[in-house]
Amino acid sequence: MTPDVRMIRLLMELRRHGIADTGVLSALETTPREMFVPEVFADRAFDNTALPIDEGQTISQPFIVAYMTQALELKPTHRVLEVGTGSGYQAAILAKLVKRVYTIERHAALQEQAVERFKKLHLFNIDARVSDGMRGWPGQAPFDRIIVTAAAREKPPAELLNQLVIKGSMVIPIDRGVDGQVLVRIRRTAHEFQSTDLLPVKFVPLLEGVAKNDGAVE
Repeated sequence: MTPDVRMIRLLMELRRHGIADTGVLSALETTPREMFVPEVFADRAFDNTALPIDEGQTISQPFIVAYMTQALELKPTHRVLEVGTGSGYQAAILAKLVKRVYTIERHAALQEQAVERFKKLHLFNIDARVSDGMRGWPGQAPFDRIIVTAAAREKPPAELLNQLVIKGSMVIPIDRGVDGQVLVRIRRTAHEFQSTDLLPVKFVPLLEGVAKNDGAVE
């Protein structure tokens, strides 16, 4: 089966599961997921499944990437903050849909790999840095949208919420303990933050600090 056929099957599966935004589907179709997975898993890049990457992290399944992107309700003029660069796949999708993407990763090795992929794909509207994602990127705030690809414990970090523009929104997994993780969309109004549960998910935890090479945090 050729990659083109596998991509068509994947897109059809995403449509069946409610991904209707043509811009999101086009971004997935034109972003080679095989570039973002370890070579040993390249033959599974078109599968609708999460796959392991370096540093004990994962690349989310295409459905989750598409769903979270669609839930952001993006516009071409938007500036988007991503917390958790990982392989860089989600940032690459976002870069095809918005004006600028700012992405933060706590593992330097992952960030370096992602930046190389962005260069190869000529995605020059992505700014990437190694930093504590829970603190956001104050120097570039506020953001029209924020997407977090790791699960916060019980509630979103206040510093991230405060970096949203009025009428901006955030999509973030929240770990509710025995009730499991749920993907949540939070909209900021002039007076409050309004939260809506979207669907159950499973993400790595959102951790504070920057990882050292030995796995410790500084």
